[in-house]
Amino acid sequence: MFLCRGWRGVPGVSLRPRGTIPTPARGRSGLGVPRSSHRALSATAGLLKQDDFFRELDREFVKFHKKLKESLPSSDWSPLAPTAELPPERADIVIVGGGVIGWSIAYWLKQKSRRDALRVVVVERDPTYTRASTVLSAGGIRQQFSRPENILMSLYSAQFLRNINEHLGVANEDPIDIQFNPSGYLFLASEEGAHILHDNYTVQREHGAQVTLLSVEQLKKKFPWISTHGVALASYGLENEGWLDPWSLLNAFRRKAISLGAFACHGEVTELKMSVREMVTSDGEPVNFGRIKSVIVQAPNSLETQAVESAIVINAAGAWSSQVAELAGIGIGHPDSLEGVKLPIEPKKRYVYVFHCPDGPGLDCPMLIDHTGAYFRREGFGGNYIGGMSPPEEEEPDISDLEVDHDFFQQKLWPLLANRVPAFESLKVKSAWAGYYDYNTFDQNGVLGIHPLVNNMYIAAGFSGHGLQHSPSVGRAIAELILDGDFQTLDLSAFSFRRFCTGEPVLESNIV
Repeated sequence: MFLCRGWRGVPGVSLRPRGTIPTPARGRSGLGVPRSSHRALSATAGLLKQDDFFRELDREFVKFHKKLKESLPSSDWSPLAPTAELPPERADIVIVGGGVIGWSIAYWLKQKSRRDALRVVVVERDPTYTRASTVLSAGGIRQQFSRPENILMSLYSAQFLRNINEHLGVANEDPIDIQFNPSGYLFLASEEGAHILHDNYTVQREHGAQVTLLSVEQLKKKFPWISTHGVALASYGLENEGWLDPWSLLNAFRRKAISLGAFACHGEVTELKMSVREMVTSDGEPVNFGRIKSVIVQAPNSLETQAVESAIVINAAGAWSSQVAELAGIGIGHPDSLEGVKLPIEPKKRYVYVFHCPDGPGLDCPMLIDHTGAYFRREGFGGNYIGGMSPPEEEEPDISDLEVDHDFFQQKLWPLLANRVPAFESLKVKSAWAGYYDYNTFDQNGVLGIHPLVNNMYIAAGFSGHGLQHSPSVGRAIAELILDGDFQTLDLSAFSFRRFCTGEPVLESNIV
């Protein structure tokens, strides 16, 4: 048996080709149907045939439009309105997901290559970004992580954002203002967690982060509005930490990438056309190696699709990246085989509450992360704040919608906030929203790099809440892997897919 946990990469496995096989058709197994249901099924079948007829009719109209356009080469007039922004038929690289990670990758690919050397297409199914994780985040940036890679990515991102107009400025357009607020992060530890906070501080300082530890007395002196009950130690970021406007950063990456020639496509990737080559191990076990030949993009509010032939596909679909991976056959094999190893990313719904407290902390208010998991920060200058916390695993909310549970604030979050900041006992909730984390259930860290069995799919997802702040580093890292063949600026090989196969998590203790 070719077991996943014993796999250590293709070079260590003796393989011989068995030939090329077509991608198996996916369908549903037969189900036993009661005799009384035959009439209903017949009616349903009739409706399905009718639906197939209209689908075929829609395709014929698309063909007709193309032929008509070809017959009028000197005219832009068209009697039929085609679906706008369909992608080109061929591309060098297709990026699935137009959030801040996807557009950062597009920018770096175009920036590192000659302007017209690469045809890069970014596919985003929600161009309004009303459900996008990027714009629904709290917008924080920090260096206070426990993994050196995360610390270094944040330091690089801070440098990039400090000089953002040099990187992402577009000629003849307004300067970029990401509304960065450098108020720092303040982590509070209980007696039980103080040694972890101290260990993290040591790693952070070793890698260049400007962080200081505060005793209970120092904490109370610097932030007199804090109740220090239950606090044993605090860690405070002195520079390069705070929060920014997520939409401004996303739009800056998008605008710059498009100015460099990247193509923005509104649609949903519904299928990946694959070629599969079967190999066998020295033990005689078969292994399928796949390659994506084309990406099928479904136009919005239409039956029209476009197949985009592409040399490389980048999965930057965030909370939905596991579904995109399954389109390439990733994770749908036997659970104990390499082909059965899933991309362990799933959406987690998180609430963010906006509340007002006229007597609350002032301009010195940082992003405070309590040892209970509750967090808050100042929002503007009028006594407004935003806050939230992750629920216990057994109380994870339903992800089918982005409805907010207001009882969660009243019953779970508010008591913790009021315990830490006594002035918050009289706060008033003004509004709230919910967003998705692309949560890596394996170790809560990002996945970066090429898949071991699908040799032209790169993955950049699963950042579990810190994708926004690491987007400049992630985009550059993926561009380096593709164009240079390896990481150049930062070695992020620890975040490869391979760790899921070997069962070796890359743990991060400072997950908010």
